[in-house]
Amino acid sequence: MFITDLFEREFQSAKLINADKKGFTKKEHEELSKTLPWWSPKKWQFAIARFGLSTFGRLSKGIRVGWKEGFDSGSMLDYVYENEAKGFSPIGKFIDRQFLNSPGWRGIRKRKANLQKLLSEQIEDRLDNAEHVRVVDIAAGHGRYVLDTLQRYDNNKISAVLRDYSDINIRAGEAFAAKKHLKNVTYVKGNAFDLTSLAEISNAPNIAIVSGLYELFCDNDMILTSLKGLFEALEPGASLIYTNQPWHPQLEFIARVLTSHRDGNAWIMRRRTQQEMDQLVEAAGFIKETQEIDDQGIFTVSLARKPRT
Repeated sequence: MFITDLFEREFQSAKLINADKKGFTKKEHEELSKTLPWWSPKKWQFAIARFGLSTFGRLSKGIRVGWKEGFDSGSMLDYVYENEAKGFSPIGKFIDRQFLNSPGWRGIRKRKANLQKLLSEQIEDRLDNAEHVRVVDIAAGHGRYVLDTLQRYDNNKISAVLRDYSDINIRAGEAFAAKKHLKNVTYVKGNAFDLTSLAEISNAPNIAIVSGLYELFCDNDMILTSLKGLFEALEPGASLIYTNQPWHPQLEFIARVLTSHRDGNAWIMRRRTQQEMDQLVEAAGFIKETQEIDDQGIFTVSLARKPRT
């Protein structure tokens, strides 16, 4: 009777666009932002972990990159994508391998694979329809996932503009593109959250990518502004590939131990349920079509489309 009653009720979807202002992920983020009391066992556990990573952990090249550039930086992600253990001595390489095999980094590599899968499908679909493919990534970092995908295709039929706010990422990306002999890729400095900057995107791209960006920011108004600016810049019928992090098994460890590239302070993330992220995308005008997710349920990669009319 209970189950029958539930199915007979009219479904009402929760409104989650303001989940950054109220709700369980907001409360979770607030708790992670608080300093633990001195008598908390967790405080000492995380302090020991931080001490270990900042001392012996530096034998690992990946951990050194994280402390120097930020564990959420483009340089860190690029190192994780390479997935080759490096460090001082065999001990350093052993530590690096454990670091690279952490659940979050495994999920990041699967996210890259899922993103490349959806990107390749969209490229091939447009090439089959004799379209010139115009890709834009509004916060590409080094852009390795785009470069690795584009090198499979004829340069004359595809062009890509990879934008980023960091000069370091732009220089590194340009070096990667040159190494791969990709002359159809242009790196441009741009702010993914500024409408004026997004309005500078020219030539009406038909494939847009936002990967690993929105997960770093709690404020939904920022995300919606970014999505609306991107929507206006795209060609009608354009594809949007976007990522999300609805769950993470090491959320508190990251917040208490690791640092962010933005300000060098604690890397504290607010999770977004997939429903919340999808509602933001829909509020900007896009229509979601499909989604990929890793086997741990940490990262999703979704495809949405700007209506043709």
